[in-house]
Amino acid sequence: MEKKNCLIDLKNIVVSFDGEQILKGINFYIRDGEFITFLGPSGCGKTTTLRIIAGFLEPDEGEVIFDGKKINGVPPHKRQVNTIFQRYALFPHLNVAENIAFGLKLKKMPKDKIEAKVKEMLSLVNLKGFENRHINSLSGGQQQRVAIARALAVDPKVLLLDEPLGALDLKLRKDMQVELKKIQQSLGITFIYVTHDQEEALSMSDTIVVMDSGKIQQIGTPTDIYNEPKNAFVADFIGESNIVDGIMKQDMLVEFSGHTFDCLDKGFGKNEAVDVVVRPEDVDVVPVEKGMLTGTVTSVTFKGVHYEIIVDIGGFLWMIQSTDIQHVGDRIGLYIEPDAIHIMKKSEYSGMFGDFSSYSEEFDELSDVNSGVEDGENG
Repeated sequence: MEKKNCLIDLKNIVVSFDGEQILKGINFYIRDGEFITFLGPSGCGKTTTLRIIAGFLEPDEGEVIFDGKKINGVPPHKRQVNTIFQRYALFPHLNVAENIAFGLKLKKMPKDKIEAKVKEMLSLVNLKGFENRHINSLSGGQQQRVAIARALAVDPKVLLLDEPLGALDLKLRKDMQVELKKIQQSLGITFIYVTHDQEEALSMSDTIVVMDSGKIQQIGTPTDIYNEPKNAFVADFIGESNIVDGIMKQDMLVEFSGHTFDCLDKGFGKNEAVDVVVRPEDVDVVPVEKGMLTGTVTSVTFKGVHYEIIVDIGGFLWMIQSTDIQHVGDRIGLYIEPDAIHIMKKSEYSGMFGDFSSYSEEFDELSDVNSGVEDGENG
């Protein structure tokens, strides 16, 4: 397959620390001008992959290709990339303008050009008029903007961002997500972003690389990753999911939870065991007599826009999101349209996710412990 506009190509990258493989043969490419996000839990290998691209770390095996040339062994300062970390690493003894100009001075750029570039960068990150401010007088969000301006001032072909919004509060994070996406689109350069925050990845990225245990689990657009997860790990990690065991009776017909459903998937073996994903927002609550499945409501939580309802269906707890309130103990019916059902092949992750009982029991135990403590204090 032709790799269109390929800027960075990672080929069979293997990295080990202390005898443990951290990256297990990573292969993918990044297009010029793309906003790509490495997404996964702590320890999945996403930051290690970023460090390989930056040149802070050399792979034990594999090739790093940049703009058609192999760059293994090329030191970070000679790569056309710049990195922003969660801790912004700004110089407290320099003011805002001096921080932004730092890399340009190292490049021996003429003074007038430095001034023009600093002005351009301040405008880009909405910090006009902040030139002479001390770093310590700035808020976290403003410091973040200075770090972005400093990284972009030297015109890198690629900006690497390692959990850059992790230290900010929720509202500021959301504002900065919009800001970063705007900056990337206006400059047209490649952004490579690392996060464990699914919502951040879904809202900002052109492409998401989902990682776990040193391997890529899926690469795709945010819509693909959410609507067509490749396995139970991806389905569970991106949003909430009901993941149940099923049997493909034939193309476009699957059996799970004691009922046979029409679906849109095909290409599986006859009577092949599969994992079935149904997103909580895709289930309709109906009267029992109209339900394809029926169950008993075990908990209801108000979430503002909708209610999160846990329903016991034959001992397996489903999560439903509905704008209509239900009550604990109610018997309800569930109706599932064919396009709400997604079939996945069995994988090493099968059986690990999707039933909300383990999650509920954990919280029950915690609340028992807490109520015991409170009783002791009150008693």
